[in-house]
Amino acid sequence: GDEAMRDVAAVADVPPGSGLVVEAGESRVAVFNVGGTFYAISNTCAHMDGSLGEGELEGHIVVCPLHSWEYDVRNGTCVAPVWCNDKKNVLSYTVTIENGGRVVDVD
Repeated sequence: GDEAMRDVAAVADVPPGSGLVVEAGESRVAVFNVGGTFYAISNTCAHMDGSLGEGELEGHIVVCPLHSWEYDVRNGTCVAPVWCNDKKNVLSYTVTIENGGRVVDVD
């Protein structure tokens, strides 16, 4: 929207292969660095509200630390367990990077 850009994290805070939980307005968002490309999805697992930003990142798949549900960080799609369906997907956000390596907006 037209609201001011939000400075949520420094690129250096999210090394390749890792994630970080950030506050973006009212939302808790998990920001991930997959080989230098940044993605952001809702931090809250659709299963039992686990913190996805604290999960292990394997390629572009994050594994929830609570019960090992798996999400594609590129689009928020739940990919495991097998009974995942589109009601178990999480929101995906657009990441904007500027200001000399700041992750400034997830929208």
